[in-house]
Amino acid sequence: MPNLTRITGFILTGLSDTQELQTVCGVFFLVVYLTILMSNFLIVTLITLDLKLQTPMYFFLKNLSLFDIFFVSVPIPSFFVNSLTHNNFISIPGCAFQILFMTSFSASETIVLTAMSYDRYVAICCPLHYEVIMSRRTCTLMVAVSWATGVLFGAIYTAGTFSMPFCGSNVIPQFFCDVPSLLRISCSETLVVVYTSLGIGLCLGMSCFTCVMISYYHILSTVLKIPTTKGQSKAFATCVPHLTVFTIFIAAACFVYLKAPSDVPSVTDKLFSVLYTVLPPALNPLIYSLRNRDVKCALRRFLQNLCHRGSLHLTLQIICQWYSASQVTRKFL
Repeated sequence: MPNLTRITGFILTGLSDTQELQTVCGVFFLVVYLTILMSNFLIVTLITLDLKLQTPMYFFLKNLSLFDIFFVSVPIPSFFVNSLTHNNFISIPGCAFQILFMTSFSASETIVLTAMSYDRYVAICCPLHYEVIMSRRTCTLMVAVSWATGVLFGAIYTAGTFSMPFCGSNVIPQFFCDVPSLLRISCSETLVVVYTSLGIGLCLGMSCFTCVMISYYHILSTVLKIPTTKGQSKAFATCVPHLTVFTIFIAAACFVYLKAPSDVPSVTDKLFSVLYTVLPPALNPLIYSLRNRDVKCALRRFLQNLCHRGSLHLTLQIICQWYSASQVTRKFL
């Protein structure tokens, strides 16, 4: 007979069963996490402060970086702590919050990536009407819809998952809570709510994917009509990185959330989980921003301002010290 003991928490197996390897993996992921944070925070800072980057494309990039920061901050810090303490237990509320935040930020990021493809479509196919179509109000509305839709989807997805009781083995063969593993240990006979949530997620992903493909179909048709090879290359240069990261993100997310529950975890499962959580946030600043000429110029101006302020501050300190010393000298004289 199956073990029907009610579960009060879960055990995350992580990436290795060996404690030494767990520590190494935890430290490695901490370094990667800090790198992701610094690069994305740099992008957010540059786009916020530099007036030349106040365009719709960079507005979406800033929100994409914010979603990357929030998304990667859900599983990685807890995985690092678990790897150092060798305590892989997570409570049911903790697991629920992980799924809520990860699905919310994941859905929001997917919608922002879709909005970015529409931005590229308008810029290439309708350049004369770009400023009118992609107005500040429209861009703000798109981002607001992405935030609201992500939170709504995350709430529905989490509520559907934790509306069922869990029993049997409480081991989750991942370094974060994932729904396929929870479905495997569910003792509910009806999973209508869960599969409805999965269906909503699938529809959302397919809708975004379809919109991106339609945008790129029109972009490709327009680019091929450009008479010069240089013009075509310049247009493709702004689209290929976005399409690459979008494809990686969607493929990894589908594999993590839509794969069939498995009793024996494979190396491929964990590899795709790592790619899903770490690769897009690490690639986005590099592909979209730090290799962009405008962002490089903004970074150069930012560093020059910092150096100028630093030298100005040092000069003021020297003047103040000289003034204080002169006052003391006058008292003695």
